[in-house]
Amino acid sequence: MASMPQQTHASFPSRPYSSTLAHHNKLPPTNNSRDHNRLERERGSQAQVGSTNALNNITDEQREEINEAFSLFDLDKDGRIDYHEFKVALKALGFDLPKPSILNLLTTHGSPPTQATGHAKNLNSSPPARLLLTLPAFQNIAAKLISERDPRDEILRAFALFDADDKGIISLDDLRRVARELGEGLEEEELAAMIEEFDLDGKGGVGREEFVSICMG
Repeated sequence: MASMPQQTHASFPSRPYSSTLAHHNKLPPTNNSRDHNRLERERGSQAQVGSTNALNNITDEQREEINEAFSLFDLDKDGRIDYHEFKVALKALGFDLPKPSILNLLTTHGSPPTQATGHAKNLNSSPPARLLLTLPAFQNIAAKLISERDPRDEILRAFALFDADDKGIISLDDLRRVARELGEGLEEEELAAMIEEFDLDGKGGVGREEFVSICMG
């Protein structure tokens, strides 16, 4: 899920993202769901305004990553995710939030589920863990979290993707594996040259601090 940070040196392979957005299914305006739909529109409008502001502070690649996470964990493809789907989607983006924080976000941005009859449940009668998030609400939350994240944390998260066995360096084998997984058509000589260029003390790989220096350039 995680992508290389925007500042990464051009020599290192970076992951392009593509996603298929789930469509939000709206209920018809029945008498029993009129209030629900009004609240949905109000929450949607608020989320859209907030989303526009937050999304302007992140990169195109990060926006695509958010959409990909939502699409991946919207398991029933109804355009909304529940508590568990929300939690794992955020975790895939690098945010392992505690339960109280997840519930607080659902209370602020969520909407109630529908009953088997298709009628909306009352917002006040739905406990936080039963509330659902639409794509715009998820975009707003994730974009805000990403924009507030320490760039160093993002870089170290990218480093961990290369250093899968946590040995403290990115070796030629690591670089070869990532290039293969991402479909980068790099020759062995090119990969070896990358390691040699950034391995400042000759240890056979690129260390964490060297990687941070490359990315923060």
